[in-house]
Amino acid sequence: MNTKVQNHRAILRDIARRAMLERGLLPDFSRAALDESKRPGHSKANDDITVRDKRNLPWASLDNDDSLDLDQLTFAKTMPAGRIKIYVAIADVDSFVKNGSALDEHARHNTTSVYTAAEIFPMLPEVISTDITSLNLNQDRLAIIVEMMIDEYGALEDSKIYRAWVRNHAKLAYNRVAVWLDGEGEMPEKLAEVPGLAESLQLQDQAAQRLKKLRHTNGALSLETIEAKLVFDGDQLYALESEKKNRAKQIIEDFMIAANGVTARFLLAHNFPSIRRVVRTPKRWERIVEVARENQYKLPAEPDSKALDEFLVRQKASDPLRFPDLSLAVIKLLGAGEYVSEMPGGGFPGHFGLAVKDYAHSTAPNRRYPDLLTQRLLKAALEGKPAPYRQDELGDLAAHCTAAENAANKVERQVEKSAAALLLESRIGEQFDAIVTGASEKGTWVRLFSVPVEGKVVQGFDGMDVGERVRVQLIDTNVERGFIDFKKAGVSKT
Repeated sequence: MNTKVQNHRAILRDIARRAMLERGLLPDFSRAALDESKRPGHSKANDDITVRDKRNLPWASLDNDDSLDLDQLTFAKTMPAGRIKIYVAIADVDSFVKNGSALDEHARHNTTSVYTAAEIFPMLPEVISTDITSLNLNQDRLAIIVEMMIDEYGALEDSKIYRAWVRNHAKLAYNRVAVWLDGEGEMPEKLAEVPGLAESLQLQDQAAQRLKKLRHTNGALSLETIEAKLVFDGDQLYALESEKKNRAKQIIEDFMIAANGVTARFLLAHNFPSIRRVVRTPKRWERIVEVARENQYKLPAEPDSKALDEFLVRQKASDPLRFPDLSLAVIKLLGAGEYVSEMPGGGFPGHFGLAVKDYAHSTAPNRRYPDLLTQRLLKAALEGKPAPYRQDELGDLAAHCTAAENAANKVERQVEKSAAALLLESRIGEQFDAIVTGASEKGTWVRLFSVPVEGKVVQGFDGMDVGERVRVQLIDTNVERGFIDFKKAGVSKT
């Protein structure tokens, strides 16, 4: 196939749609779902005196430049004794996407939005997820509010959950806000236009740093991976750029972790079942110990998240350039997260990587079905109604959400690999320094240092293991299948 003269975006779009179908996901909405999206259900919140009015607070969204499905707004204010009160508003999707509806059936089937470079396959039609339920600029919207009082050390003193009307007063982008927070750029105009918003963002940054510091004191892992962003010129792909975390992204990350903990404990306190997101104790801890030993660090024989984080912090300080690749190796060895259903009193396995015991996804109901399920449970608890799902039903849904999310991740990775194959097909024969990111009976994979690309080692892989640095030679690419094949060429020079 001569891809050089073809439309790269169209090639990748076709690959994405086929990959979804092959993995049992639906790239298109049913006619019934599309019809429902044109006449969505209406909330009775206008007549509900328990729904508060919080529209006057200087709420703002903080997301990627091109994000349209806005699930959260945030705000913070200073309190006595050095405390900070955090407000997180989560889009009330359940009011417009009813359990058992055609819209809900599609969302339940895919369980997540699938984000590929060529096309986004939203969990809900765009008229819903980017308009009716999205917390859009200067629009009154229904939301679930999570209030959190954080002390000077980052500990949660108190929390509340309730329903409210909110209004987004500024649509902010991560990168511009991060540059301002770091003191390396001017304040974004949108911040200056809304009274109190700049102060709120600075407080949010302080609160996020406190939350993060406490979590890491408790053993949360300091991981930092490189995310590859495909760059198009029209419909032609011409680059893969690396994206890293910044302080603005960390605000949302830390606030969402805190809010997800509050929602899990709220359901527990109301004797409700819940769907938890867990990462169990790593099964390949012995290899993590070996990776640490190869970097002149001794970890205990038994899994210890705090000791692992101390090693990660040291490595980031001593070798920041290669730290994302080490992080990726550790993530692979930790194993994938999963959803589990829990009843009050159950033995929750917790989230090893975040060092938190109670963790329920709840902050992205426009794009993740477990969050929509949690929202329905929260609203039932708030209204004094019985849980809308049986325990066995939640168990089946948790298992399905795990499987469907894994399938969606594979689709996204396949499209990324196909895009990478497009970029590398003219570089066959070149050698690259790399790190081993996967090693099992299914094969051995490496990620290149110079280009954020992962591929399979098909020759000379004997004895290679996760975390090892190697020199590889590109020997073949297959755009349609997303294959990038290497052979071992020696030891990494870096």
